[in-house]
Amino acid sequence: MSEITVHVTRAHQVDNPYFYIAFDVPEATTRIDVTMRYAKAEDCIIDLGLLDPRATGYPSTAGFRGWSGGARDRFFVATDDATPGYIHGDMPAGRWQVMLGLYKVPADGADVFFTIDLDKAKRKLEPPPARTYPVRKGAGWYRGDLHCHTYHSDAAGSPELLHEAARQAGLDFLAVADHNTIAQRRYFHPHSSADLVFVRAMEVTTAAGHANVFGVDDWIDFRMTKPEDAHTLARLVHERGGLLSINHDKPAIPWNYKLPQIDCMEVWQSSWMAWNWISLDRYQKRLASGLKIAAIGGSDFHQPARLMPEGPLVLARPTTVLWLEEFSEDAILAAMKAGSGYITESPSGPHLALTVNGHPMGETVSGPVSAEANVRGAKGDHLVLLDATGVLIDEPIESDEWIGRFSGKPKTFLRAEVIAKASRDRLLSEFTAALSGRSLPWQLRVADIAGQPICRALSNPVYIEG
Repeated sequence: MSEITVHVTRAHQVDNPYFYIAFDVPEATTRIDVTMRYAKAEDCIIDLGLLDPRATGYPSTAGFRGWSGGARDRFFVATDDATPGYIHGDMPAGRWQVMLGLYKVPADGADVFFTIDLDKAKRKLEPPPARTYPVRKGAGWYRGDLHCHTYHSDAAGSPELLHEAARQAGLDFLAVADHNTIAQRRYFHPHSSADLVFVRAMEVTTAAGHANVFGVDDWIDFRMTKPEDAHTLARLVHERGGLLSINHDKPAIPWNYKLPQIDCMEVWQSSWMAWNWISLDRYQKRLASGLKIAAIGGSDFHQPARLMPEGPLVLARPTTVLWLEEFSEDAILAAMKAGSGYITESPSGPHLALTVNGHPMGETVSGPVSAEANVRGAKGDHLVLLDATGVLIDEPIESDEWIGRFSGKPKTFLRAEVIAKASRDRLLSEFTAALSGRSLPWQLRVADIAGQPICRALSNPVYIEG
């Protein structure tokens, strides 16, 4: 066993928010145990991870062995198993590195104490789980949540519990985007099925913004330190055939990097009351500037250690609904990129399908348009159609099967929203009840909610040329 003490300072944090502690691993080592201890406080939070000898400086494409952020103060990695968030497997001899994230460092710095224990007991070498490729034939609307977490990062609940929550919600697909790690695939690769497809995902989590990577099996290096590193992130993702989406661009964790080439934007995260009107406004402005970005939603649900009842603050709030010609991960990713769908408040929320000149959401049309917005389950609320200049029509939805129509020359794009009117008081009451007497979350005030429309569903745009 080795004992190591380091003193980290704000100067270290400014120089590089990632701090490395090197140690040597000899041949035949089959397990490494690391324990960290420091005086954790409101102004002192240090994240924890591990790299093996194959890792390089940023951006590395190999050598990642795990990340637990601030959720753990110890871990092990072995040939046959590992702590959640960490990767088991081959244990190459050489110089390994404990990786610290200097998230918060007090003015006088912090002493951090480590013990590192190496073991050579005989163990099997377990391969990573094989990815499955489930397919369900049949075109239709499929429902999913594109942002949630397990105990492989900072949630308390297991993958098994999250799987049960997805079944309870009646979802077709789920993207489990644990922070800065791909260890959750130990469970989700072999359990993906034609009943519930698990979309490969990872949340790149930094102090200046979060982004989800979809459809990539490899770990994507999250150690971004400069504004231009966002473009490196996009390159790393796209070289591997994946999609990149910036997350919750609103208080309290906005996207503060330069905007890279993104495929999607998480326009709606958690309850609509969680400042999502700010995300939507930023999305509207990006569309108005001429960018083509697909809108997606995700609950950012952190699975607790027990199965929660259905309600406004659990999994699939909101739900992303995609039109697929067949049900598979490839089809889901293609529809996400194309914007072939809409976001709604829950798995049973209002249906909202926009067509323009007979073309579905995500496509491009030219000339004058004739548009139809097919809405179900929102009687008494309002249908709003918008283009780059703002609101074009705002009309009451007079029945539970409603078609709103528009003809004209919208600028740049056309998209639709369902805004709560008749349902507003009910939605606010359900939200308040879900808080169980707690004060408003997310630094909200009553006035913040009172002054904002409540969106129940929003479509992807149809783009307009000419």
